[in-house]
Amino acid sequence: MFISAVSNRYWEITISPDFLFISLISALWIMLPAYLPNSVAAVLGGGKAIDGGRVFSDGRRIFGDGKTWRGLFSGIIAGIVIGIIQIRVRDAAGLLILPELTLPVVILLAAGALLGDLVKSFFKRRLNKERGAEWILADQYDFVLGAFVMLLLFQYAWVITTITPLILLWIVLITPLLHRVVNIIGYLTGVKDVPW
Repeated sequence: MFISAVSNRYWEITISPDFLFISLISALWIMLPAYLPNSVAAVLGGGKAIDGGRVFSDGRRIFGDGKTWRGLFSGIIAGIVIGIIQIRVRDAAGLLILPELTLPVVILLAAGALLGDLVKSFFKRRLNKERGAEWILADQYDFVLGAFVMLLLFQYAWVITTITPLILLWIVLITPLLHRVVNIIGYLTGVKDVPW
């Protein structure tokens, strides 16, 4: 009877609306330094292509004209800046219910996001997909995978102690929606040529 009562109470706590909402906000909080760089790179990019116009052994561009040094660095810097703001706001406002971010974590999230995007672009060129061509799932999760690979390589303990299964589920669920909304806004404002 006691075990049943404790078990029921545990499940009531873990699936309460407050718990779900806090997990959702935590997912957004963690991923903001990874979500922002791609948009900033699209807005502030341009200039010299990262691959310098070079082609791979298959005769196709390595990354393409859409991946520039200015976009890469401005995106990473934007992710780091927003992450530093988050760190300071959490501490100053006493928002200790939100996950703790550190400077190394923020740097890895921002850099990993754009490195993931670069890797996707490399494979997109190998598949002979043109710049701006839609690639379902890869377009939505490339920066998330890049960020998580970097975190797992260099901040494994932080990942294990901070990202719960529910937070991870929220990240998987909200990323495609946010990605689509941001791209539609970019398309409507003329930043992007396509709404995906």
